[in-house]
Amino acid sequence: MWQEGKLKLDVPITTYLPSYPKEQGNQITLHHLMTHSSGIPNFTSFPDYKKMIHNQHSPEALVKIFSELPLEFKPGEKFSYSNSGYVLLGFIIEKVSGKTYEQCLQERIFTPLKMTGSGLDHYEAVIEKRAAGYDKNGSILMNAEHLDMSIPFSAGALYSTVEDLYLWDQALQTDILLSAKTRELMFTKHIPNGPRYYGYGWGLQHTSLNATDPLLITEHSGGIQGFNTLISRIPSDKNVAIYLCNVSGAPLSEMNYAIRAILYDMPYDLPKKSLALAVQELITKQGLAAAFAKLPEFKSSGLYAINEGEINEVGYGFLNSGKTAEAIEFFKLNVDLFPGSGNCYDSLGEAYLKSGNKELAIKNYKKSVELDPQNENGKKVLAEISK
Repeated sequence: MWQEGKLKLDVPITTYLPSYPKEQGNQITLHHLMTHSSGIPNFTSFPDYKKMIHNQHSPEALVKIFSELPLEFKPGEKFSYSNSGYVLLGFIIEKVSGKTYEQCLQERIFTPLKMTGSGLDHYEAVIEKRAAGYDKNGSILMNAEHLDMSIPFSAGALYSTVEDLYLWDQALQTDILLSAKTRELMFTKHIPNGPRYYGYGWGLQHTSLNATDPLLITEHSGGIQGFNTLISRIPSDKNVAIYLCNVSGAPLSEMNYAIRAILYDMPYDLPKKSLALAVQELITKQGLAAAFAKLPEFKSSGLYAINEGEINEVGYGFLNSGKTAEAIEFFKLNVDLFPGSGNCYDSLGEAYLKSGNKELAIKNYKKSVELDPQNENGKKVLAEISK
């Protein structure tokens, strides 16, 4: 729509949404939304988010959740991933086009590219061969929690196949969908994001994989209840790796690094066993003390992958099943291994609170919020237990 002159990237979003609160909307442009630099709070991080995910919401209702909240920082100041911003982009598309977001996708992308296995997901729709999503409690698979797909909307409610996404990748190397000028804008390093940069919907990073110039990698990951995805492209060589997994938390980045290394004749590591699952299994067989006595041997062997998310996941498996002592030990392990992670301290604080140790709960929640100022749930819990 920008190509057609129907949208401008550098005007306030109130140009297209006159009812959007002007105090916030007059500061934000489409460029800010595209680059996750708007400062709009991420509604999927709100304390009440879990209460809304089972119910259908209109785009207007979603936007209402965050539109009147203060911005977290001045737009354009920094990168901060916000599903709110991408929901807002979908809402603007509907307002400007006069069509639903789903219709726009079908007419502009899926039909022209013959992506017959792709669409906007609806809970009630029966789709042949659609994969079910699963979560894991340690090594135990379980059905993923239900999420009404009106909630992620234009921030993540699509279904697709590897074959369809390959068609999309190939189209991005031609003028079929986007002009050369638009593609250049999409893959420009607009704003720093840690060691990388962010373009329009893509993470961008140069890396040395051959003896010549560093290669540009454009990629993006995604995760939702029961599913985990990653697409990684090296446009100059027309290489693309597409991963779609129906188990949340799968180590797709590690797989991607190894496959990329193989493609370019670089050294790579074979997959490793999960440290978290190994300790969990030993606890089940021999008890907590014996399992953690074995931990130094596991860590030094080089045979086990040490993954923050997996350790946290196993910890919550114990916590949710009433085994608080085991959960605390897992969360303490995560804090020791990843001392810079606010999420690790948040989990440990929750476990201490559940055990009745209010003093240590406060200490760890404070550390969590210090490391992650955007941890709104941590702030809320801390305020409640500090009274």
